[in-house]
Amino acid sequence: MHGQNQPAYQNLMPKPKNLTIHEGRFVLDAGFQVAIPDKSSRRVQITATKFIRRLTNRTGLFVKYGFPVGLKSSSKAAIVVHYNRSGDLKLYEDESYQIDITSKQIVISAKTDLGVIYAFETLLQLLDNDKDSYFFQNVSITDKPAFTWRGLMIDASRHFEPVGVIKRNLDAMLVAKMNTFHWHLSDDQGFRVEIKKYPQLIQKASDGQYYTQAQIKDIVQYAADRGIRVIPEIDVPGHATALVTAFPEIASQKQHYRLERNAGIFDPTLDPTNPKTYEVLDQIFKELSKLFPFEYVHIGGDENRGRQWDANSDIQDFMKKHNLKSNHELQTYFNVKLQKILHKYHKKLMGWEEIRTKQMPKTALIHVWRGKAGESLVKTVKKGYKAVLSNGFYIDLMLPAVSHYKTQLIPNQANLTPEEKARILGGEATMWGELVTPFTIDSRIWPRTLAIGERLWTNPEKIDIDNMYDRLFTQSYHLEELEIAHIKNRDVILRNITQNQDITPLRLLSRLYEPLKGYTRNKGGTEYQTYSPFMLFADACSADAPDALYFNRLVKSYLQSHAVKDKRAIITCLKRWKDNHHKLMSLRPNPKLVALYPMSASLADLSQSMIRLSNNLADIDTTFVKKLNAQYQKALLTYNDVELPLANSLKALINDWLAAKGLKSIK
Repeated sequence: MHGQNQPAYQNLMPKPKNLTIHEGRFVLDAGFQVAIPDKSSRRVQITATKFIRRLTNRTGLFVKYGFPVGLKSSSKAAIVVHYNRSGDLKLYEDESYQIDITSKQIVISAKTDLGVIYAFETLLQLLDNDKDSYFFQNVSITDKPAFTWRGLMIDASRHFEPVGVIKRNLDAMLVAKMNTFHWHLSDDQGFRVEIKKYPQLIQKASDGQYYTQAQIKDIVQYAADRGIRVIPEIDVPGHATALVTAFPEIASQKQHYRLERNAGIFDPTLDPTNPKTYEVLDQIFKELSKLFPFEYVHIGGDENRGRQWDANSDIQDFMKKHNLKSNHELQTYFNVKLQKILHKYHKKLMGWEEIRTKQMPKTALIHVWRGKAGESLVKTVKKGYKAVLSNGFYIDLMLPAVSHYKTQLIPNQANLTPEEKARILGGEATMWGELVTPFTIDSRIWPRTLAIGERLWTNPEKIDIDNMYDRLFTQSYHLEELEIAHIKNRDVILRNITQNQDITPLRLLSRLYEPLKGYTRNKGGTEYQTYSPFMLFADACSADAPDALYFNRLVKSYLQSHAVKDKRAIITCLKRWKDNHHKLMSLRPNPKLVALYPMSASLADLSQSMIRLSNNLADIDTTFVKKLNAQYQKALLTYNDVELPLANSLKALINDWLAAKGLKSIK
């Protein structure tokens, strides 16, 4: 990617609403100082201090002032901050800011301290340099978000994510200007929050992996310091295996339960006719309400197939008595009771879109995750509900960043009134945890979520895909200073595979191949269990293989102009791929390495034949073409839960070269 060769102001992500470039620059020196209002909020003090640390680490400058100072004592500081009040972590709060950089001073202005912390993030991305100095280009920026809900969901039930993982991802969320952390705390594989009245929840349903209430308070405060509100999710009445493992008496079928180790949709479901069910949930939500100050609590509500309800004669009698004609109506009965419980604790209910029924009060916030091209979203807001969109932002599907970036929160074809559009609060990236561990989760969230962050902050009408990727990869490596391990942990996995031999050949392959898309890596949810190994080659590959992106762009350019320089660059890639197999084979073998041989060999064989084709050697005939086509098909096979995302480019390139020789195309 070429983004790092651009001026820093061209690499901002998310892009600001308005940016004007001026002549000149502000040059950094050791006297650099940040001045904030004398009675600044904790949020501003933490942000300004961290900004100085990150700035000095990037520049290597030994500054004289390592902490922010008060405005009264230093109005001539390099950076001067002005804001009116502390922002509340609620919907529709003012998060706007302004940055004015001249050759003499940098001024940050905002109505709330939330705007200030976003301004500091933008300013850090504006840092530039030449061979002599580090500087900020003189610019004027005015900026504000397009949506009030810009979220990331982390599933800590399928694979528990320790406090450190959560905190470093909160830091990265601030870079993406995201303001809502959705914490999925219960599911079939584990209940992850301490409920003091019910210790059996962590004794029987957590495998000893859970968050204490003290840890939750710490994380909620840590998030608040970064302008992020936290919404907990306790998924009911389905996805309830962990709950009924601790409380079998509230299950819809009386049996022994134990935690699930596979992925999938399971039958254990809470009994909505049992008063004990609401007694348990009342206590859970009572304690959660004291831990999470945000106004909403997420109750899940998704994927309940109702099989246990259908098989329970008492539940069927209850439905007839209360004129409940379907399981959907029974679940609405359950949800309305939960809404009343939450209201008692001054909370509002949020749930996945299955909770949207005729009987559900319009105060419920609907989390849309299904449907096509925003159809469900449009239906939701037209029915009078506020909505948050996740359909299109499922990052666990391992789709490339561009697929998320193209997702429109307000579909162009939707005939929505201004009031209906206003009910679309924003969106959430969803990181479901079936195939991620604390070691790999960063690489599944980042850097793609930076693109989602831009969609939610800027909501661009027109997109430049190449430019998006340039900026994405430029900002990606900056995430490492926040301890996001999406890049460095790849090499750890590769060293594990080679048993600490040279990882260069595997690193090349990992930059070309991508994990299988959708849920095809774990068909049926049974290939991998919660305790399976996740230090495999697929875990070292990303959803946007950088060398594949580069090659695809290179081929596109070549086919448009047939420039000699592009062809030379293509041949360089092919030679590197061909030679790489020999390097891989020179390593001392082990079972994990041997499993990669067919994948590497298929790429090398195809590359060698394409080099021969490009050189117009004497044996280029129909027999050669047949062999080339077979090699092409073999290279595109699925190996080790990964795929080669070069099919279209390779075919177009091969057929272009074949056409030049008067030969038929491959299929």
